[in-house]
Amino acid sequence: MKLVRPKKNLGQHFLIDLSIAKRIADTVDACPELPVLEVGPGMGVLTQYLMEKPRPVKVVEIDTESVEYLNEHFPRLRENILGEDFLRMDLDKVFDGKQFVLTGNYPYDISSQIFFKMLDNKDLIPCCTGMIQREVAQRMASAPGNKAYGILSVLIQAWYDVEYLFTVDENVFNPPPKVKSAVIRMTRNDVTDLGCDEQLFKRVVKTVFNQRRKMLRVSLKQLFAGREVSPDFYQQDIMTRRPEQLSVAEFVDLTNLVAAQLT
Repeated sequence: MKLVRPKKNLGQHFLIDLSIAKRIADTVDACPELPVLEVGPGMGVLTQYLMEKPRPVKVVEIDTESVEYLNEHFPRLRENILGEDFLRMDLDKVFDGKQFVLTGNYPYDISSQIFFKMLDNKDLIPCCTGMIQREVAQRMASAPGNKAYGILSVLIQAWYDVEYLFTVDENVFNPPPKVKSAVIRMTRNDVTDLGCDEQLFKRVVKTVFNQRRKMLRVSLKQLFAGREVSPDFYQQDIMTRRPEQLSVAEFVDLTNLVAAQLT
């Protein structure tokens, strides 16, 4: 069977450097023994190295041409090739409710959605690795006080320790993307309870970062449309700060301050 044609509408950039594929596969070794789910295997350049590891491997691929290629070239994997859309999958059913490592050469245009789905299934996914656009990787790993620090940084770092592992140049892909890539690894931290309302935490983070250049006392007002707020709420010291200056712990404290006003 001929090689799979990269499809622009699926954001496909096939990795062709085998040494980098092996390095990405080895990132899952930080979470030994757990089965692995690879997203978007394409023609299996990463898959071949994952299959060498002594653990179950499944792959999920939305592209029917890639599924046909994988079935032909990886007969041992046939029962574990899932021709589905990862974003619509019930992840509880992948390994019968057991935890697993998520990895892949993720499509750039849906990588943030993939990680939001990971957060929704954080108890199932203690470890996530893979390759994404460098700019997104920098956001995810960024510390407070940096321009890259934003919504993705806070929401992921609340539950995961993020490691920026290495940068990947454009010329190791077919077709080459217009940006550099990076390989990251996220490992669940010890947090089991944020210490605040989790849904409100997300709302607060997204609300203030949508006006990231403004002080919190300005950007938070849209959360209280039609509600009275106690006079001293906006007088607190934290209200003169901007969102990129707050740590995850401070966002938890801010969420609790907001919750007190909403109730």
